[in-house]
Amino acid sequence: MAGLGTRLRPLTWSVPKQLLNVAGKSVLDHVLNTFCTLPDPQNIELINIVGYLGGQIEAHIKEHYPQIISHYIVQDDPLGQSHAIYLARQYIKGPMLVVFADTLIETDLSFLANNSVEAVAWVKPVPDPRRFGVAELGDNGYVRRLVEKPDNIENNLALVGFYYFRNGEALVSAIEEQMSRDVMTKGEYFLADAINIMLENGLCMNTNAVDVWLDTGTPEALLETNCYLLDHGMDNSSEARQRKGVVVIPPVFIHPTAEVYNSVIGPFTSLGASCKVNSSIIRNTILGDAAEVSDVILEGSLVGRRAFISRRAGKINAGDHTMVVL
Repeated sequence: MAGLGTRLRPLTWSVPKQLLNVAGKSVLDHVLNTFCTLPDPQNIELINIVGYLGGQIEAHIKEHYPQIISHYIVQDDPLGQSHAIYLARQYIKGPMLVVFADTLIETDLSFLANNSVEAVAWVKPVPDPRRFGVAELGDNGYVRRLVEKPDNIENNLALVGFYYFRNGEALVSAIEEQMSRDVMTKGEYFLADAINIMLENGLCMNTNAVDVWLDTGTPEALLETNCYLLDHGMDNSSEARQRKGVVVIPPVFIHPTAEVYNSVIGPFTSLGASCKVNSSIIRNTILGDAAEVSDVILEGSLVGRRAFISRRAGKINAGDHTMVVL
């Protein structure tokens, strides 16, 4: 989680992208919910690789997941995924998952209780894999190598950024070999190159396909993910409809502490905690905690925490990368 989230600015000037709200929870909350199907979900240990604003991630986990043993490693230099993992090597022992926390997948991890293979890469078949990393399979059905942005579409198993290793120490050793060989791409140590070294050394890795793979790395992707999650279990329209003076068009998520008056909310809209909405129409939009909106029509929008938007005549004090359309 050490990336700067530049594609989500200005929101990520003040909050890590993993703490942005989507369908009533932070992206990080949705990621951590994935682990509920692990064979022993009460006995996991989190190693969080953080960077800019990483203190907010630590505070969030301590507040909402105090029962989970957690470590925090700061990656100050953007030297890549393998480098990030290597910084945490003192904590890496035995079975481990490596998760890129800006994508969400739906998967059942209970099979790991009886899994005999050494490693698993989660993949999703896509029509055109040329802008993704892919897993290339051998004749035996196991992974032969990982290929970044292939030239053809023959191997269409896109890597979704979710991996299992039965022996975490073996991954650390492969990263050490990667660094000693100076295997880099565009100045960074990529995890795929470390895994390829493991495959060269005889690693037995299979794939696990997922049907749902959601991105949260851009404003458009964040809104699309919000739509999907609201349409698949995160909607609380039945409760929201009990409010007076509010028209609710499902699916929506309205936090119980949000205040909404004389407004139309939805579809595909999420209002965070302590939001205030007055005389407005809000659809396909995410409002962060404590945002205030009055006398506006918003569609396809992201509004950050404690932001204030009103159509009344007045002044604008806009920070870097701010977009205002009236």
